[in-house]
Amino acid sequence: MKLGFIGLGIMGKPMAGHLIAGRHEVYLHSRSGVAAELAAKGKVCKNAKDVAAQAEVIFLMVPDTPDVERALFGEDGVAEGLTKGKTVVDMSSISPIETKRFAKRITALGCQYLDAPVSGGEVGAKNASLTIMVGGEPAAFEKVRPLFELMGKNITLVGGNGDGQTCKVANQIIVGGTIALVGEALVFAAKAGADPAKVRQALMGGFAASKILEVHGERMIHRMFDPGFRIELHLKDLSLAVAGARALAMSLPITAITQQLMNACAANGGAGWDHSATVRALEMLANFDLGRKG
Repeated sequence: MKLGFIGLGIMGKPMAGHLIAGRHEVYLHSRSGVAAELAAKGKVCKNAKDVAAQAEVIFLMVPDTPDVERALFGEDGVAEGLTKGKTVVDMSSISPIETKRFAKRITALGCQYLDAPVSGGEVGAKNASLTIMVGGEPAAFEKVRPLFELMGKNITLVGGNGDGQTCKVANQIIVGGTIALVGEALVFAAKAGADPAKVRQALMGGFAASKILEVHGERMIHRMFDPGFRIELHLKDLSLAVAGARALAMSLPITAITQQLMNACAANGGAGWDHSATVRALEMLANFDLGRKG
């Protein structure tokens, strides 16, 4: 197929690479430029409009809601290059409410729209093992499913447009809260005098075991905070959760606390840290560095 991919950052670059490796003709555009290894195998376009004009299915993987709106409907955006029958797939993590509005505008042009945010981070993107949560019409989902399978393993049609993004917000609620709890547990154990690495090892064999404890617990202990997923992006997702809860007249108390811990990190220069570095806010509250023994 002729495919388009817009947004070639930490996540988008390997995802587009998998589509190219699947022997598809892939048209590429990114505001930060297209990496040489992708440019050598794909086709570089000067703007999103040109991508949409060439491709049958157009994927987006950009940071936030305004970025998606700009890529779709801004000057030289996707909408200007669309013709009837094409499919737009937004794999960014953005507002479910705005997603429904974007979908209506794209379908009014005679095209299909899927919101398909992902979970799994940079490792999942590189290993083509992402979890993909999809909102949209079943026929559009089945058309794109073989392409999703080149990028991920756990692929679910959750419901209509916006439901994929709602699912992603729920995912980020769980991930953020679990990161905070793993950080609390390890800081508690270390300040009490136990070896946090041994504590983590023991917990991995019990009911407290989780992917977060496995991957992010290790990052916390070994201070590996180069971003797989930046705190500023997780904060964006938690802001969507808190705003959604307000609209639904409900409370998300644990999510709100997690958001404040990440805010503390961002206020101390950590907006670009990996979200596992949320532990640093807990270390400040405990006046204890997890990397310190005794």
